[in-house]
Amino acid sequence: MGHLDHATFGWLTPVLSYVMACIGAALGLRCTVRAPGATGRSRRNWLLTAASAIGTGIWTMHFVAMLGFGVGGTEIRYDVPLTILSLVVAMVVVGAGVFAVGYGRDRGRALVLGGLTTGVGVASMHYLGMAALRLHGSVTYDPVLVGLSVVIAVVAATAALWAALNIKSPAAVAASSLVMGGAVSSMHYTGMIAVGVRVAPSGEVLPGATVMQFIFPLAVGLGSYLFLTSAFVALSPTADEREASASAQRPVENVTP
Repeated sequence: MGHLDHATFGWLTPVLSYVMACIGAALGLRCTVRAPGATGRSRRNWLLTAASAIGTGIWTMHFVAMLGFGVGGTEIRYDVPLTILSLVVAMVVVGAGVFAVGYGRDRGRALVLGGLTTGVGVASMHYLGMAALRLHGSVTYDPVLVGLSVVIAVVAATAALWAALNIKSPAAVAASSLVMGGAVSSMHYTGMIAVGVRVAPSGEVLPGATVMQFIFPLAVGLGSYLFLTSAFVALSPTADEREASASAQRPVENVTP
């Protein structure tokens, strides 16, 4: 079995990946909170932004963490189409969960359906990303730990969607995003502990792209998207702020004695 190192750069990648998960969660929750106060196209756009933010945050968290993953005795490359597919799956399935909550009339049923869908989507993204690994050897998984990672993903997703339905204040959303970021990171590293690699040394050139050729630039780009979108959402007025502004601009009616 090859020696697995989950933090070849020390605490840098685990901490940075947690930060990215928290940013994606915070942005997604803020957008989901805005959605009920909007109608028509505006509500749809808030939910789409929420789905893209959470999906992007989870994907970026995973692959930033993978920057620090190494296996003794073999180099690692990534299958580009599978890696991109994992990003698409993250956004689409998270979007399904967010829209189920955003438009569902029965909140309890929508929460269960959305949490299950989103959690399975997060786990699917993780294991699709792992399937994109190319190395000299074979990868195995501990089924018990894999199952535990899926349970953690479903619980984390359900808790996040519950927070989006019930928590409105920015401070509470920030606290919830820290918890969700921790849960997503826990799911990732639980899934990584389940991994075993049997190295088969070979002189053949591995297919795919190296982490610096593909994963790092894409993670930087998606991270920039999260930061810029966070700034946009932070500067956008809420429904209450728009109503207060409209009220202040209404002319005062003259009252005749």
